[in-house]
Amino acid sequence: MTEPNPLAKAEAAALEAARNTDIVRIVAAVLAAQQAQQQTPVVQQTTRPPQRPVGLYVAAGIGGAVALSFLAMAAALLAVAVAVGAVATTVCVLVLRSVWQDMQVRNPR
Repeated sequence: MTEPNPLAKAEAAALEAARNTDIVRIVAAVLAAQQAQQQTPVVQQTTRPPQRPVGLYVAAGIGGAVALSFLAMAAALLAVAVAVGAVATTVCVLVLRSVWQDMQVRNPR
């Protein structure tokens, strides 16, 4: 048997490598196609920011309005009480002054 020369050996090895490269590419393409078919589409869930309870804010607003109206009435009542006290004090001072003047006239020194 005659052995092939080194150039023929190199040519045969190059042809085998080319066939293997083509086979590897085909296998990679088949695997990629299978993986693409097996993957389920990713569903993106839209996350909403947590909603705040609107009822709580409405209740707080109504409660604040009621409290503010009670405070306004209390301030009005306080103003009336101060005015009545001032009038009473004025009347008392005037009566006492009148009594003092009467006593000065009746009891001269």
